[in-house]
Parts: sequence; C-alpha cells; structure tokens
Amino acid sequence: MLPIDDVFRLTLIGISQGCAYGLVALGFVLIYKATEVVNFAHGDFMMFGGFAVLTFSESFGLGFWPSLLCACIAMGAAGFLVDALIMRRIIGQSQASVFILTVAFGFILRSAAGMIWGWNPVSIDTPFDNEVTIANVTIGAERLAIIAATVVLCTALYLFFSRSRLGIAMQASAQNQLAAYYMGIPVRRQVSLVWALAAAIATIAGAFMAPITQLDTNTGFIGIKALAGAIVGGFGSIPGTLLGCLLIGVIEPFADYFFPSIKGVSAYIVMLVVLFIRPEGLIVQTYMKKV
Repeated sequence: MLPIDDVFRLTLIGISQGCAYGLVALGFVLIYKATEVVNFAHGDFMMFGGFAVLTFSESFGLGFWPSLLCACIAMGAAGFLVDALIMRRIIGQSQASVFILTVAFGFILRSAAGMIWGWNPVSIDTPFDNEVTIANVTIGAERLAIIAATVVLCTALYLFFSRSRLGIAMQASAQNQLAAYYMGIPVRRQVSLVWALAAAIATIAGAFMAPITQLDTNTGFIGIKALAGAIVGGFGSIPGTLLGCLLIGVIEPFADYFFPSIKGVSAYIVMLVVLFIRPEGLIVQTYMKKV
C-alpha cells in the first residue's frame, strides 16, 4: 500500500495533468460543436502558442503575463484566419479530406516551429518556479497554477457563453446555423471566432504546461491524450470533456507507478474500456446539433 502522503501527491499531480488535458480538449470540443470538425492539429496550436509566449518573453523582453496576453492575441488571430481563409473553403467535403487537412496543419506547425526555434527542448521563465508544501506534501507551484488556471478559465467561459451577447450568439450558431443566420447572426464570423477562442485557450495550456514538460516540436502530441479525455467524457459535452480529462489525468500517475510497463498508454486503455462499456461517453451531449 502507498503511504497516504504519496497518494495525495500522486492525486495532485493527476489533477494538474487532467486540468492541462482539459484546457487542450476544450478547444477540440468548441470547434467540433461549432463546425463538426475535429481539428487534429489542435495540440500543435498549443505547442506553437507556447513558443509564441517564449518569443514575446525573451525577444521582446516582456514578462510572463504580458507575453501570454500577446501570444493569445496572436494565436487567436491565426486561428481566425485559418478558418476564414482555409477551413471555410472545404465545407461540404468528405471527412477524410478534413482529417488529412488538419493533420497536415500539424506537420506544417511542427516543421515551422523547428525551423524557427530549433529542435531541442526549451523552457519558459514563469512566476511558478518554486515549490509549495500542502499537508506535508511538496509539489511544484506550476502544477497548482495549472489547476487554478483551469478553474478560472472554465468560470470565465461559462460566464462568457451564458451572459454575453457574443457568447450567446456563438452558442446559437453552434446549435442551429440556419436559424442563427435567419436571426441576423453572422454565422461565418462566429465560427471563425470559435477557432480564434480555441487557439487562445490552447496557447494558455501551452504556456502553463511548459514548466512541466518543456517546449519542443513534439509537445503537441499531448493533444492526443486530451482528445482521448474528450472521448471518454463524451465528445461534444464540455462538462463531460473536463470530467474525462480529469479521470485520465488522475489514473495516469497511479497506473505509471503500479504498472510501469504500460507507462504512457494508460490514457488510451481507459478510453477503450469506456468506449466498450459506454460508447457515447460518460456525459452525453444535451442537444442534437441541427444544420
């Protein structure tokens, strides 16, 4: 049996990992709900956003928070343009074409990041370099920062989608594009704004993950585990996505400790088990999308 301190430490590590996966998975779900497209390059948007924070921090001499804000704006603009200039042109094409295109985006972003920033891992200077002791358990402050960032961001998104005119218009466009269009909502612009929002959220995830994983061109593969979490929770359901990512995040450190031979694949084992028992995921989407 593990000592209670080790159980608590592994649980905190798992919650922080699950929150990081959840931040990335939010972008998957937001784009899917708006367009029924799964952006397989979303993890690479996270990686590129992390490098953008690094650039604003080191090249322009900005602190962590101003760099994060500038990177979110830059990546948000990039996400907007990706939809407005590229994704919008393949509406009505086969799912295979969309899959190949988003995978190609991932290769392009990884290659561009390698040519710009190099292929070796780098780190970002953050205000979370110290350690915190909770109940006799010492854990890196960067992990607690990820948990706090997830709570704050999810609260902000809830208020945005439930209280603001723009957020409500985005929800309307996602649920029924034709009805939203007849109500005078600029559906195309709303969809592009969803891509921008997803890219900005991915940038936040990349910045907060950087102190733990460091940044390199393969950081984006974390998006695959985030996608697994979204599938476990119920793809299309934001609460389900967060629940699925937290479940995978908490299971991973315990699985790696007790079964080191399956280290790195426990997330996919959980996904297969959940899909076998409950194919629709833990929380089913509460409405059917209409087009």
